[in-house]
Parts: sequence; C-alpha cells; structure tokens
Amino acid sequence: QEQLVESGGGLVQAGGSLRLSCAASGRTFSSYHMGWFRQAPGKEREFVAAISWGSIARNYADSVKGRFTISRDNTKNTVSLQMNSLKPEDTAVYYCAAALIWSSQVKDFGSWGQGTQVTVSS
Repeated sequence: QEQLVESGGGLVQAGGSLRLSCAASGRTFSSYHMGWFRQAPGKEREFVAAISWGSIARNYADSVKGRFTISRDNTKNTVSLQMNSLKPEDTAVYYCAAALIWSSQVKDFGSWGQGTQVTVSS
C-alpha cells in the first residue's frame, strides 16, 4: 500500500485559492488511480476528484466542477488539487487516497492520508 501525506491546507477567504498536495512513498504510485475526498463536521466523507494512473481520465464531483483541478506527477509521486473560487461550503478536511480500480467510492480506496484542513471564511 501507498503511504500518503497531504499538505497545503489552511484558512482562505471566499473566492480565494489553495493548492493541496499529496506525496506518496510507495514504489508503485504510477499503478494507482488517485483521488481527493473531503469530510465536513457531522457529514460523511465525500468524493471530490479523481485522476487515472496515466492522467488520461479525470472525474469531478458536480459541486467542484469548473473550480477544482486534479493533477499528478508520476516522476515525483505526487498528486495535487488546485482549488479556485473557494466557497464556505468547501470547508472540510481533505484526504488523498489511492485505488487500484477506477472509482469515486470511498470503499474502493485502500490507502488514505491523514488529511489536511481547509477552512473558507465568508
């Protein structure tokens, strides 16, 4: 399994931008599809975005389409989430995750990072 560590969270005003990064320590990073999920207090963890192992396919939740962009660099074992036009409802802990199948379901992702807090003030 991949060991994943997120970074880049913080406090930002509505309309602002943040870039999250996730570093993987395993040797097979390029074999995994990667995803970003988020969990707000009192809510279930939800899908945000995913990118296939070769960056051919990307998938986004409707709530972030046009505002967030997922990317990866298999030479550096990293995956990123560029978040623009942030809204207060984007406030959550954001998690990076790895999966061997193409999916947007939490249950299909076997490796998870510890999460990074994103807070958007109004």
